[in-house]
Amino acid sequence: MIQLFHINKNFGGKPAILDLNLKIRAGEFVFVTGPSGAGKTTLLRLIFGSDIPDSGQILINGINLSRINRSKLTFLRRKIGFIFQDFRLLPKKTVFDNVALALEVVGERANNIKKSTRQTLKLVGLAEKEKAFPLQLSGGEQQRVAIARAIVKKPLILLADEPTGNLDPILTQDIMVLFRSIHLKGTTVVIATHNQELMNNTALRKIPLQKGNIIDC
Repeated sequence: MIQLFHINKNFGGKPAILDLNLKIRAGEFVFVTGPSGAGKTTLLRLIFGSDIPDSGQILINGINLSRINRSKLTFLRRKIGFIFQDFRLLPKKTVFDNVALALEVVGERANNIKKSTRQTLKLVGLAEKEKAFPLQLSGGEQQRVAIARAIVKKPLILLADEPTGNLDPILTQDIMVLFRSIHLKGTTVVIATHNQELMNNTALRKIPLQKGNIIDC
């Protein structure tokens, strides 16, 4: 599903990813771990296609990102959900509209948008908040909106960058339960985090990064 071969990425002459090789199988649930600056966010952005490696090859579902044009890359990214660390919700749009936007931009029909958006909001426990605005929500609720927006298009891959970084332990566990339910539906889930508690009592695979490379796997 996800394959990286000898990936290098520099910013300002400093390596963010250094000769990294990685394979993540379809349907896996993995954690990318490491301290701040280890390269976790850069790795997710490379998989998503929003950053381009300086060298190396990235294959997503057998498609080489360096060998497809921009329109095909855009189409591929429709199959990948990305949950950003800072939520990136539109403050002047309702919860419903924030989630529906992910379907509108890919040209989904209006009836399907309404049905899928409401089904997804129910899944994340926000069915009664669809008319609320982001600033009227708690941090945990905003995170659930961000998750709903990422999964409403039923992606093959879900990438999450520090998805519980601003949440308390109880809300963190609630979010993890939600991620597990998404994973059980067949989605490949990749979570970047430095939160050790998030990974306690789990046998899920961990990919530790340090200075842009895997130190143990």
